[in-house]
Amino acid sequence: MSLRKTTVFLNGVKRNIICDPEKDTLATAIRRMGLTGTKVGCGVGQCGSCSIILNGEIVRSCTRRMKNIAENSQIETIEGIGTASNLHPLQQAFMTYGSVQCGFCSPGFIMSAKALLDQNVNPTREEVRAWFQKHRNVCRCTGYKPIVDAVMAAAKVLRGEAIMEDIAFKMEGNQVYGTALPRPTALAKVTGLCDYGDDLKYKMPEDTLHLAIVQPRVSSHAKILNIDTAQAEAMTGVVKVVTAKDIKGLNRVIVPLDHPRSIMKGLERPLLADKKIFRYGDVVAVVVAETEEQAREAAKMVKVEIEPLPEYMNVLDAVAPDAIRIHEETPNTYLKQPVLKGALASDVIDESFCAVEGSFYSSREAHLSVEGDTMQGYWDEDGNLVIQCKSQAIGFNRLGIAYGIGIDPEKLRIIENPTGASFGWAASPGSFALMGACLMEIKDRPLTLTMSYEEHMHFSGKRAPAYSNARLACDEKGKLTALEFDVAMDRGPYTEYSGHIMEKVMRFMGWPYNIPNVTGLGRIAFTNHCFATAYRGFGCLQAYTTSEAIMDMLAEKMGMDPFEFRYQNIARDGQTNINGYPFKEYPMEEIMDTLRPIYQGALAKAKAESTDTVKRGVGIAMGGFNVTLGPGDHAEVALELNPDGTITHYNTWEDQGQGGDIGTLSVTHEALKPLGLTADQIRLCMNDSHRCPDTGIAAGSRSHFMAGYATIDAANKLMNAMRKPEGTFRTYSEMAAEDIPTKYLGVYDTTGTGTPLDPNTGVGDPTQAYMYGAFLAEVEVNVETGKAMCVGMTSVGDVGKIGNILAVEGQAYGGLSHSISFALKTNYDDLKKGSTMAGAGIPYCQEIPDKFDNIFLENPRKVGPFGSSGCSELYQSSGHVAVINAIYNAVGVRIYELPATPEKIKAGLEAKARGEDLKPKKYFLGSDLYDEIEEINTNPV
Repeated sequence: MSLRKTTVFLNGVKRNIICDPEKDTLATAIRRMGLTGTKVGCGVGQCGSCSIILNGEIVRSCTRRMKNIAENSQIETIEGIGTASNLHPLQQAFMTYGSVQCGFCSPGFIMSAKALLDQNVNPTREEVRAWFQKHRNVCRCTGYKPIVDAVMAAAKVLRGEAIMEDIAFKMEGNQVYGTALPRPTALAKVTGLCDYGDDLKYKMPEDTLHLAIVQPRVSSHAKILNIDTAQAEAMTGVVKVVTAKDIKGLNRVIVPLDHPRSIMKGLERPLLADKKIFRYGDVVAVVVAETEEQAREAAKMVKVEIEPLPEYMNVLDAVAPDAIRIHEETPNTYLKQPVLKGALASDVIDESFCAVEGSFYSSREAHLSVEGDTMQGYWDEDGNLVIQCKSQAIGFNRLGIAYGIGIDPEKLRIIENPTGASFGWAASPGSFALMGACLMEIKDRPLTLTMSYEEHMHFSGKRAPAYSNARLACDEKGKLTALEFDVAMDRGPYTEYSGHIMEKVMRFMGWPYNIPNVTGLGRIAFTNHCFATAYRGFGCLQAYTTSEAIMDMLAEKMGMDPFEFRYQNIARDGQTNINGYPFKEYPMEEIMDTLRPIYQGALAKAKAESTDTVKRGVGIAMGGFNVTLGPGDHAEVALELNPDGTITHYNTWEDQGQGGDIGTLSVTHEALKPLGLTADQIRLCMNDSHRCPDTGIAAGSRSHFMAGYATIDAANKLMNAMRKPEGTFRTYSEMAAEDIPTKYLGVYDTTGTGTPLDPNTGVGDPTQAYMYGAFLAEVEVNVETGKAMCVGMTSVGDVGKIGNILAVEGQAYGGLSHSISFALKTNYDDLKKGSTMAGAGIPYCQEIPDKFDNIFLENPRKVGPFGSSGCSELYQSSGHVAVINAIYNAVGVRIYELPATPEKIKAGLEAKARGEDLKPKKYFLGSDLYDEIEEINTNPV
């Protein structure tokens, strides 16, 4: 190795960098010097998280080799433009305007924006958006609009038209709940001082070992005949190559599946593949070495001998009559759930005035968080195996890992690192289990693992694709009479969270309408594609892909406006959902009344602005989601009075960027209002399994609801203990003097509050609270190329009382931006293309509209902490179908199989010109729907 000393001016200071000029990138060199505010996401110049200013120009430092860095270059990083006590206007504005969620991309955006404002201090919004598009700055959390808002606000300060105080949050009185108070972690994130997983890699002890995974990527389905590690083990620096034979436990990644109709129980996924490769991203070994480079080089030398087996890359092939079993214990279709309401839908549909039918495909969507998978592990002073990672399910993951690696769960400690988002994939314990397995072999040295983005893409789970057939009918007045549907979900080779996903499909098909007769069946099957896991809105998106499209189709056949058709069919008092229960605290009439004039105005605008080559259209979709995991959901928190009069809140409200920190602060401040505490008197100790009670998974829009109620419980217990007979409160010293405990556990449990779905009929009402909404998409379609763009999105949502305005707005912007890309672009079906962010269809700034209008109807809930419900999943429930419906409104082409690529739209336009409809044939999902229903009725569980 030939090294070179390069002298640069780094943040105005002359510094020497010693590097390998051929291998080291500028990002690597900067980060090795301790300036880890420069993040590395994709590693190939597609995300902009590594953006720095080099000699006055913004560059993506992860692709700039040190050999190309001139002597005495001027380099600016996030650490050089402002400090915590002297912020740059961009840093302040990012905090105030909600531009910081997970925060991983924030330093790159701030540096990119600074480069723009250095050149043009008075840009238009579109110039800002074009700049971020050109320089490939990606944010997956915010939908970009709040970032542009922040840049415009900061520019005013730089022009002298405003001062810093004008763009800072101003608290009114002592109110926290319901305000736009920035999240506590925002300051560290905008200054580049927040240490994410890969940043901690540079700050671990000197004797830290590095891990590299071995993904053969030779097949998606094969028998493993031999794994030869000899050559890898002999390489310089290699300490150990861990394979399945080294695993002390079950060698399984455990996510229990307890649905009574499932043969599988959640024990089918190998931690390290031993007998079979089930999918392209499976790992057969992990190399442990002195350096990351040594580990990666050795990983290339692990040889895997295989016997290929038939690969079923979609559910249609997997359920074909001649398909072999992917898991010997069960046919490939391993779970079925019916929904039966009223009379058989087929009989009612045949007798109804009007009916339509269609087949729909909801695609395999990658989460595309900008930060991939990265973690550290070590044994602590109490003999606990510690994994610091991106877990969003600390309690669940402990149990899912412990028995697989062979350790008592009580000795397994999980700590969530500051996390650059996941949107669901970090609910899966698979990668964390790899770290645990290596720690069981290496007990005297700490470990660190950073997957490349390509490794992460092939390893992590995705949104489950779904195929469906459906029919919908109405009477002569347009009142719905019956719905028939048959849905097959592709879960890949593992059952992870299958029961939860299935429940959502079977609850939100046809939501939120009154449909008196329903016959439906949900099926889940194994394939050899990537496994499916949690993703915001899990399950309901696949349902809405079908039901909100077919509602438009039926409205058209009836000659009715799709908005008014929906309005007359939303449920009213006394009417029930497809599971046979009334809707709870139901605001849909108010939501639609609010949206109607906006819809009418958008239609008129679309008509006026359409041209011969660019047609504009408007589409709508109703949406919603439940709150909590249903009966048996459980959350615990603890509140402790400190000697200085402050309060510490302990919980595992995992913060994936959605704002667990500001959520915790807000509910604690509100619950302890009688004490008169200020926000800075509340301390947060979060997401360490051995210091905090288990608050449960950050999923299902449950955290605010469950942790909020648990916090109220803990607050009441603490205040009751502090309260003196005359009504004032004891101090810490008075509590100690009277030997009164100063720490109290708060608990909230939903046992007994709901009815699980009946496995034979689908009747049930599992959850206490819901979110409701409606979405309006405005699109333009170039009829010559088929390219569709969403140019506006409006939502009217009701999530109850808002706990923090920035957090809820952030979930709305972010969720809807995912919906838009899901409709038009994002797709992981092609493994080769899906290895990168761009290939998997991540949307850049100008592909998401700047016209985002989110209207919040705050109807405080009777059941919900401080009147709040949930938030996140609503905004990624059905917005994608609003986009698809808008395309149809624009050019008369319906896209039945997502995403709506230019090729599909162009083909539809050409078919339309020939008088055809490119409707997919009815899918064969394994058996006749009514034969399956009869079998279930004959053999109930």
